[in-house]
Amino acid sequence: MSRRPRVRPSRFIHQAGFSLVELLVTLAVIGLLAGLGLRSGSESLARQRVEVASRRLAQGIERGRSEAEQQGEPCGLTLSEQGWQPPQGGALRPCRDTLMELGEGVESTVVDVLHNLPEVLRFSSNGLVLDGGTVVLASSGTPLRRCLVMALPLGIVRLGRYGGASDSRPDSSLCQPDPTL
Repeated sequence: MSRRPRVRPSRFIHQAGFSLVELLVTLAVIGLLAGLGLRSGSESLARQRVEVASRRLAQGIERGRSEAEQQGEPCGLTLSEQGWQPPQGGALRPCRDTLMELGEGVESTVVDVLHNLPEVLRFSSNGLVLDGGTVVLASSGTPLRRCLVMALPLGIVRLGRYGGASDSRPDSSLCQPDPTL
């Protein structure tokens, strides 16, 4: 009987696995990508909050006009941090179909509302808006600031991007058209 030469397994078998350096580099790359994804995701969510709030703001005005015209009697709304609310006190009835939160479906508490509207936004019995002003909406996590300008007497609403200082009184001339709308 002939003897076969004995082969040592370590020469021919490739060891599976990663070295410690390869593992650390891989974890660092995954961590970096995850961090970028989270930052991008949080900004996207903040932008969505502002977009939803600005559309619901405009929708509330249109609903108020429509309700006053359909009912044939004046009604009013008050804008708060949460959204359109019934007017407090006074003889003007609230536009009931219009009461809504600006951030319904998203976290509404993180949308900042700055406006120069009067305490009660009034709608006449034929659907005209009796008050005007500018509203600026912002959210932490995004530089985007949306604005809504309401002109009298037809209540024409214009949405845009606000270019003024965040702590100053809203100014309609600083509400610039935005081609993304």
